[in-house]
Amino acid sequence: MAMYSDDVQVVESSLVSPSLGTPRGQLWLSPLDLLLVNRGHTPTVYFYRPAAAGGDFFDVARLKESMARALVDFYPLAGRLGADADGRFVIDCNAEGALLAVARSDLTVDDFRDVSPSQELKELFVPRVEPSSIMLAIQVTFLKCGGVAFGTALHHAAGDAISSFSFFHAWSALCSGRDGGAMAETELPCHDRGLLRARSPPFVNPDAFAVFCPKLTLTTQPSGPVASKVFSVSKDHVAALKQACGGVSTFCVLSAHVWRCVCVARVLPADATTRLTLPANVRRRMKPPVPDSYFGNALIWVGTSGVVRDVTTESLADTAGRIRGAVRRMDNEVVRSAIDYFEHAEQNGKPIPGSLPETELRVISWLGMPVYDADYGWGKPQLMVRAESERSGFVYLMNDGGGGVQVVVCAEVTILKEFEKLLFAKTMWP
Repeated sequence: MAMYSDDVQVVESSLVSPSLGTPRGQLWLSPLDLLLVNRGHTPTVYFYRPAAAGGDFFDVARLKESMARALVDFYPLAGRLGADADGRFVIDCNAEGALLAVARSDLTVDDFRDVSPSQELKELFVPRVEPSSIMLAIQVTFLKCGGVAFGTALHHAAGDAISSFSFFHAWSALCSGRDGGAMAETELPCHDRGLLRARSPPFVNPDAFAVFCPKLTLTTQPSGPVASKVFSVSKDHVAALKQACGGVSTFCVLSAHVWRCVCVARVLPADATTRLTLPANVRRRMKPPVPDSYFGNALIWVGTSGVVRDVTTESLADTAGRIRGAVRRMDNEVVRSAIDYFEHAEQNGKPIPGSLPETELRVISWLGMPVYDADYGWGKPQLMVRAESERSGFVYLMNDGGGGVQVVVCAEVTILKEFEKLLFAKTMWP
């Protein structure tokens, strides 16, 4: 029996392999995959309240059986991160299996009603991935109240958020019998990562640098202690913000609002240049388009910038327009140039230390992801949260399951209270 902390005991750990034969060999990784190899695993936790009736709540045997079936179609997740003869990272599709751990705890779901990403949360409910080459690991923790904490760790090299949530959606459908307990042909994942191969010869259009952001700009240390906090923006509040901006997307208006609030809360110099960057899905931006079912990383970072004085005093609609314009400028040539650039950029596979400068913000959207559709047959999750703090200056936007949006902000502790006041102040969205 292993113990991760005084509150959680792991009582079982096993590898789950695909239930049928799957393709073997090395899966080539695209330049967009290689960018994220050094990011390791994405940690998340779902909290489920106990079912009203029935004694098979989160039956482990049923979870294993459905997971093994899901891994047939999502077979790279049963593989291991490796390298080819030239030292380039690959996924070794060897069907060794994904890790599934079972744990017990005296904690309850109510103990995490207002939970925020933290190292403690990760240590409690996200499995330790050993060896680190495992692509997928799950920990099912049975809580004292009868509920479950469902921790996940999926390697960044395996896929982006769109790909990750497609796997959990498919697995939960198989486990619950939802949608007939099987995936439709149109939903089968596409594993042809050659669709994002660099051109030969490569060509980086100089104009593309005005759209995509080739490097993560980092300072050595944040200005003080950093923490993550979740802010819940109600459905009505989101609607009011969108109305003030003439009906732009939820992502654009919330990104704009958060950007302005952070600039003010940090008391940035009025004449400083501030930049906002965001990951944009390239699947439909390419010619020909990459299938929506593409399983891998298909995101590039695009950005927009402005003088702090302008960003904080212009209308919210104008700020949102800056963001919308950045996304709209991303076309096939920009995407191809980015792929060609990253194919020949240095990839050392090592974590990059540091924090974003205070003038920069990165906003990642999980909006529209089937987060709260993860019903394995015992009800939908009450709460889902990223289980680890990011660098200062990172923001996640995700639906809350009830029409509102969770804004997960990682920033200096000293500005979080002021940021919260500004986030809900009508004076910030004329």
